[in-house]
Order: sequence, then structure tokens, then C-alpha cells
Amino acid sequence: MNVTQAILERRSVKAYDPQHKMSEEEIAKLMSLAILSPTAFNIQNWRFVVVTDPALRKEIRAASWDQAQVEDASVLIVLTADLHAWKKQPERYWANAPKQVQDYLVPAIGQYYTGKEQVQRDEAMCSCGMAAMTIMLAAKEMGYDTCPMDGFDFDAVAKLLNLPDDHTPVMFVVVGKALKQAQPRGGQLEIDEVVIYNKF
Repeated sequence: MNVTQAILERRSVKAYDPQHKMSEEEIAKLMSLAILSPTAFNIQNWRFVVVTDPALRKEIRAASWDQAQVEDASVLIVLTADLHAWKKQPERYWANAPKQVQDYLVPAIGQYYTGKEQVQRDEAMCSCGMAAMTIMLAAKEMGYDTCPMDGFDFDAVAKLLNLPDDHTPVMFVVVGKALKQAQPRGGQLEIDEVVIYNKF
């Protein structure tokens, strides 16, 4: 499947076969692609909590407006953001770069993020959004359906996952085999309404 086909066919599916299990190899492949998603300064500030434990899935479903796909999909991936990734041994992010690149970029990370909590959060949200799309397109190519979700109690989910204080949930992506296909697209706006060249 090429990228265009994956984009055209990817839909938010709500009903999944609860009997279907993804193999460890499939999950590993999906996550190995997810971690290639771009991040500012290569700080890799996403953290992916792959929830496979049935009891925990049930608790998360209760904190997610009782949405069945949380429990029925083969895998629940909670995308969380490490808001302080930028200051945790930032030299790691450029360890394989030439020294002159390291000498420029590693200090620049601290200069960019220090004292800017909103920037730290905004960048983390962008990073997780891009990673979610990577997961959904990769899953489609692997023959799976997905649904991105933000309909949950963020504080309750953070507690259930034992997230560190400097982490925050961003969104879910569920992955599995559809029992029922998505409804037809509800209606796309005309491209001229949403694509603006140069200035509004």
C-alpha cells in the first residue's frame, strides 16, 4: 500500500473485533515506525504507553466515557508527552552527529526551552500529533484500522498509568481489526476554504 492509498483509506473506526490479538512482532514493528516521527531539536519527547493488560484497559475505558474501542481494539496506545525531555541529557539526541553540529544544537536546546513552559507543552503536543499520524498510516499499511481519541479524563488516565509529574497524556490511538467500517465521510470542506496561499 502506498502513502496516498493509506491516507485515502484511513478512517476512524469505532467497532473492533475483541478476539483479535496483534503479535508482539507486529506491535514492535508499529512502534519502531512511530519513533521515527519528527520532533523539534530531535528531543523525541513522546512516550508511548502500549496498554495490553485487560484489567487496566477496563479501568481506562471507565475513564473514557465507556467507549468500547478502548477495550475491544487489539492495542491501546496512550501517547504521552515528556515535557522535560529537552533537559534530560540532551547530548543523547545528537550523539551521532558531527561535533560541530553537536556543539551548536545541544546548547541551543536549552536556550530555546528554558523558562518557556508553554513552548515545552506546545512542542510536545505537535510531536505526539505527528507520531499519532505515523502510527495510523503505518497500521493501515499493516492491514489494521485505528481511531485517534481525546475523549477521556486526562487526570484519571495519568493516575492509572502512573505517569511521572513531568509527563502528560496527549491522546489515544487504538489499533485493531474493524468489526464495522466507518460511516461515509460526513462532508469535506472545499479546498479553497481551507488552503490559503500567502495571506488571509
